[in-house]
Amino acid sequence: MIAPLEFGLDTFGDVTKDAAGAMLPHAQVILNVVDEAVLADELGLDFIGLGEHHRADFAISSPETVLAAVASRTKRIHLGSAVTVLGSDDPIRVFQRFATLDALSNGRAEVILGRGSFTESFPLFGFDLRQYEELFEEKLDLFAALLSQKPVTWQGKLRSSLKEQLVYPPVENGQLKTWIGVGGSPQSVVRAAHYDLPLMLAIIGGDPERFAPYVDLYHRAFKEFGRPAQPIGVHSPGYVAETDEQAREELWPDYKAMRDRIGRERGWPPMGRDEFGREAEHGSLYVGSPETVARKIAKTAKALGIARFQLKYSAGPLPHEKLMKSIELYGRKVVPMVREMLG
Repeated sequence: MIAPLEFGLDTFGDVTKDAAGAMLPHAQVILNVVDEAVLADELGLDFIGLGEHHRADFAISSPETVLAAVASRTKRIHLGSAVTVLGSDDPIRVFQRFATLDALSNGRAEVILGRGSFTESFPLFGFDLRQYEELFEEKLDLFAALLSQKPVTWQGKLRSSLKEQLVYPPVENGQLKTWIGVGGSPQSVVRAAHYDLPLMLAIIGGDPERFAPYVDLYHRAFKEFGRPAQPIGVHSPGYVAETDEQAREELWPDYKAMRDRIGRERGWPPMGRDEFGREAEHGSLYVGSPETVARKIAKTAKALGIARFQLKYSAGPLPHEKLMKSIELYGRKVVPMVREMLG
């Protein structure tokens, strides 16, 4: 029997505007994120993911700390990162923090490990960006060894070795659910299968169906390893309002502000309204009325055979009040519609 599609939300704690248009302090943004997660739990959503960033436009640099606050105010929603930049962190400390979160939440913690599309954390914590790939590969190898919760003997090139080392606290109920976040690297897809870990596809541009070859590669890799495939999820941006026109008009200026700010750093041209429209119609942007967003999620779920869909609901300075309304529509209307469409 195929398990029903899970529905989640993701945010990076984008710094938002108040009613007068002034940018909120980071502290208020973090408090607002906790309220957003509480609403998601009340609506019966399955997952809330908080991204790790170390820059002025995103308020969350320590997702586990914020998630611990969320754990104290929620009952059933699963709590995780989106993503944890493992290459600039210590695998043992990451495991310990999420094991602690798992204890505080009575078994609801998850972690999504990734290389990170933003690189500010590497110089901030004293890591050499020239070792970007090597750092992630080695640290993932160690993290995967920790998941068994048995004494670990391990040796790498970039940190000291371990011999029969136990790590505390243990995860009390089963194994810490660990995903590998992938933005478009075939090597990362195969790596996730190698370590027998679920795959989270970050689809943030273009037609989601172009990721079908990655899904096929993932399943082929598991077949070669002689194991059943793990679940696949999708993370994509979006926004829900009462009508398609309202959703696009409310999202457009703030989405453009965020996209252009990041684009200036990466050499991208400014986003035009036509490009925004194409992403909404045929790309990775799930924006519109509940029915429009539901149809698009159902289409992606069928095309890629996913087990979870995570909507990145925040977009630059888009105000907290609008985010709360979007979350409510997503939980009350979009999710039931998708479930009906998928039978």
